[in-house]
Amino acid sequence: MAKISKEAMHEDETIVLNILEQHAKESIDVIAKKCGFSRQKVWKIIKHLEEKKKIWGYTAITDEEVKEMKHFVLLVKRSSVPFTDVIRKELIHEKLDDYMPGVVKIENIYITHGNYDWIITFYAPNLVTAKNFLAAVSKQVSEFIKEYHLLETLFPVRKQGFKNPQIKRLVEFL
Repeated sequence: MAKISKEAMHEDETIVLNILEQHAKESIDVIAKKCGFSRQKVWKIIKHLEEKKKIWGYTAITDEEVKEMKHFVLLVKRSSVPFTDVIRKELIHEKLDDYMPGVVKIENIYITHGNYDWIITFYAPNLVTAKNFLAAVSKQVSEFIKEYHLLETLFPVRKQGFKNPQIKRLVEFL
């Protein structure tokens, strides 16, 4: 059996990843059929991607109304003060979750290049709680922040590549 080239392996992994992004809840057999690969090949690729941490996890896309949570986006512009090692570890190692545990759920933290240096998305029960979370974060890192903007999302049009199934009902807000 011939060894697969790195380029071909990368192409196969990309095919599997693209299918998984839209069909992760499907069986290996269904995913294999959509990829045009054997079941065994898809299983090996998925296991390899999981071991190499190229697949971080699997998730369900849910409606915020069901969880009775609101979705927020925090845009942060850093100051010119360099991070201390303590702050760097705190931001990277999930310490933001400890500011309001069980009340605020961090969804994403992105380090960006552009007008803002971080984008943090999270869920909170209401705007007051989101502002309290922002105050707790600011208290810890205020010298490192030049400015920030808190946005409450009204509804997602797309989330993780999927169109919102309620979009016809929500289109009146546009």
